[in-house]
Amino acid sequence: MLRGPATVNLWADDLEAARKWYTELLGVEPYFERPGGGRPAAYYEFRIGDRQTEVGLIDRRYAPPGADGAGPGGVVLHWHVDDVQAALDRLLDMGAAPYMPLTEYGPGFVTASVVDPFGNVLGVMYNRHYLEVLGR
Repeated sequence: MLRGPATVNLWADDLEAARKWYTELLGVEPYFERPGGGRPAAYYEFRIGDRQTEVGLIDRRYAPPGADGAGPGGVVLHWHVDDVQAALDRLLDMGAAPYMPLTEYGPGFVTASVVDPFGNVLGVMYNRHYLEVLGR
């Protein structure tokens, strides 16, 4: 049934600031914008990672109920990284706030999460199973 993340949506009151922040974090420009054509953007989309997962930045005006920015919450999607501490340090240096501390759950499983400057929870994880599947 669930085959992996298709699109991860993140909300921001200041979409242009979010685009700049995520462009710096991810090291790539968004490849898709709506509405575009000289009109202000309401949506930016990046493709990142080994499987080119979509990350969509959406103007908070279009957020569903519960994504109003009153506080972080919802599902935490953990992105695989090779070094959780290094990823966490970079996120904090870029202005993210701590959410869940670096935690080891056993050999090959380490997580941490932050709240980005726009109120979204962003999780990072070293997961040995991710690497095993990727290697197949």
